[in-house]
Amino acid sequence: MDALEFRVKDPTLRDIFDQDAERYERARPRYPAALVEELVRVTGAGPGSRVLEIAPGTGKLTVDLAGSGCSITGVEIGPGMAAVARRQLAAFPEADVVVAAFEEWELPPRPFDAVVCATAFHWLDPSVRVPKAARALRPGGLLGVVATHHVAGGTEDFFAEVQECYERWDPATPPGLRPTRESDLATDRSEFTGSPYFTDVAAHGHAQEITYTTDQYIDLLLTYSNHRALPETARNGLLTGIRELIGARYGGVVTKRYWHELVTAVRVGP
Repeated sequence: MDALEFRVKDPTLRDIFDQDAERYERARPRYPAALVEELVRVTGAGPGSRVLEIAPGTGKLTVDLAGSGCSITGVEIGPGMAAVARRQLAAFPEADVVVAAFEEWELPPRPFDAVVCATAFHWLDPSVRVPKAARALRPGGLLGVVATHHVAGGTEDFFAEVQECYERWDPATPPGLRPTRESDLATDRSEFTGSPYFTDVAAHGHAQEITYTTDQYIDLLLTYSNHRALPETARNGLLTGIRELIGARYGGVVTKRYWHELVTAVRVGP
């Protein structure tokens, strides 16, 4: 339930999303229109521009970027996720998705005008992600990285009460954990500001609240790697407890607040 920062996670969980790509496409939210508009504007995405997207998943951001008319290449580690993304992008002949780990993918000779990564940068090898993204860009090209946070808001009482379920079924849950308010978030941008490859680092946040039925919320939780990685008994117990709580105390509906932070940086030339 804590924020997803620019940090590497347990690499053994990285491939877990591919176990149920259809659920991921169905349950995970799209990005706010204002964020997409900002990203298109600052990258100059449009006809004639070339964009590389790292770890596009099922194309949650890719479809919107492709709609700008740019040529976009996605590099996705999961074959199941890539297959769904290709289906979602069928109407965009200038969009392509290749199956590979970004760290191991061979960069094409011609650099890109923009490199983007949405809610996945923290999964990449920290020794590779910034230098390789820089090598993929032309001088003056733009790197755009989106971090997604679950923040305080929405049905706040639910997110306080549900911690009892987590503390019972997941021993790794810190006692009394609560979502952070977006005003208190302090994403570490030193990875970009301290890089010799980038300049003009900037960040802007975009909020959205989404209301879920009980089934939709459980569906969403089953796309999170830490939930899927729980032992089956613990996972079933946790989800049953959450389902009962939403039904008994919240009329079968809860609202979740997201804070999407877009960090941009310009590739140093020449």
